[in-house]
This record gives sequence, structure tokens and C-alpha cells, in this order.
Amino acid sequence: MNKHTLTPGRYLVLLCVMLTASVGDTFLSHGMSQVGKVDMHHLGLLFVALKNVWVISGIVLLIGFFASYLSALSWADLTFVMPATAFGYVIVALLSRFWLHEHLSIWRCLGIGMIVCAVGFVANGPSRTEHSLEVMDSGVGR
Repeated sequence: MNKHTLTPGRYLVLLCVMLTASVGDTFLSHGMSQVGKVDMHHLGLLFVALKNVWVISGIVLLIGFFASYLSALSWADLTFVMPATAFGYVIVALLSRFWLHEHLSIWRCLGIGMIVCAVGFVANGPSRTEHSLEVMDSGVGR
């Protein structure tokens, strides 16, 4: 069975993994920058953070990430699902640069590029995902 046998629903789950993780983390970062520095002497700010709409939105998105991640792991290998989260680094970098106005050094950009390339190598390696999808679609084990 080849990689193109993934259903549109499964592609949607992988897209949700990628988007909810990256956008959720970016929302958390934005919200926490509004809350201020939390340290051992100011732990009460964590409760203040729970009132921030960006933090709440980030938490909700990360719950969505966890649900979609669990769903994807139920039918695919970890090495098949992880590229979706790795490509989320690109989205985080873009959101950080253009929405949060963070400085991205050339070294960070190169590091993100290396991670994406490395994940591409892993994703193209052998996996049991195609076999698992074949077994699931055939009804074996039900």
C-alpha cells in the first residue's frame, strides 16, 4: 500500500496536529508576554495568566493538538506523525517573526531548516504506517 492511501480525513488530522500546536504555542507566547515574568517569587501571575484571552486560546488549541495527535498516533507510526509537528516549526517561525515581531537570527532559520530536512529524511524511511492502514481498512482484528 502506498502513501497516497491516506484518506482526506487523516490528512486533516495531520493538518490539525501541525496547526494547533504551532498556533497554540504562539498564542501562549503572546499571552505570557502580556502577563509578565513568572518566577518563584511571583507564582500568583500564573493565575493572572489564566484570565488572559491569548493564554486561554493557546491552552484550548493545545488541547486540540493533543486530541488530534493521539488520534494520529492510533493509526500511524510516531515517525510518520512527527513531521507534522516539525513542519509546525516553520509556522511558529513565521508567526513569531511577522506577528510577534521577534528577531530570527540566521542561525535559528538554519536550525529550523535543518530540522525540517532531517524530519523529511525520517518520514521517507520505512515505516509500518502503510501496513497498519492496510490492516485497519481490511477490518482485520475487529
